[in-house]
Amino acid sequence: MKAHRPRKRFGQHFLHDAGIIARLVSAIRPGDTDRIIEIGPGEGVLTGPLLEAGARVTAIELDRDLAAALPERLGFPERLEVIQADVLGVDLAAVADGPVRVVGNLPYNISTPIMFHLFKWRDVITDMHFMLQKEVVDRLVAAPGTKQYGRLSVMAAFHCRMERLFTVPPGAFRPPPKVDSAIIRMIPKPLEDETLSRLPQLEEVVRRAFGQRRKTLRNALKGLLDEKAIEAAGIDPMARAETVDLAGFISLTDQLGEA
Repeated sequence: MKAHRPRKRFGQHFLHDAGIIARLVSAIRPGDTDRIIEIGPGEGVLTGPLLEAGARVTAIELDRDLAAALPERLGFPERLEVIQADVLGVDLAAVADGPVRVVGNLPYNISTPIMFHLFKWRDVITDMHFMLQKEVVDRLVAAPGTKQYGRLSVMAAFHCRMERLFTVPPGAFRPPPKVDSAIIRMIPKPLEDETLSRLPQLEEVVRRAFGQRRKTLRNALKGLLDEKAIEAAGIDPMARAETVDLAGFISLTDQLGEA
């Protein structure tokens, strides 16, 4: 079948390195009882091995031509479903008929919105394996006190346990992107309903804290938490957001609730 011409407007870079594909499949370890949702299957280089392992795969592809070609390219009609859609508009609870695993080579320009869309369906997701821009993975797994640590690090850590797996060079793709990529494993954490109910407040605290990174928390959170409340959370009001871990931000959110 003729190779698909990558479309810049969709941020398409097709993985073609057989060694990298094999490492990714090995990291996912698909099984014949797995229900997998794949985001951005492209030409199906990962979809095929997932199906060959016995998994049922729902592939969500925005590009109409790619979506139409996948069933003919791959076969397995009894275990492959293709949805031509923007994943940001897909209700995963309606797609899933039980626990699902999510995989994908996410378009780098919208990878963060896609991840936060998926966090909404955390109750039905067992794990997620993504190929992302290496810089994004660096930010996701960053520790407090590092340059990469920020709002994305905190909020992703609230939802998931994360593990960087390996780096993927530009030459593994067609066409090669201008940046390195990396594979990350994300496993949703079990969270109580009460904890999840505080999520909007946590998001506001984190957003304000990192809004101007060089500001102290006393200044960044002015009008939201006063100095006394920040101290009651066990945090120095003169500290900056990049030094505060997830537990610290949760403590600040608890103070917001008490206020």
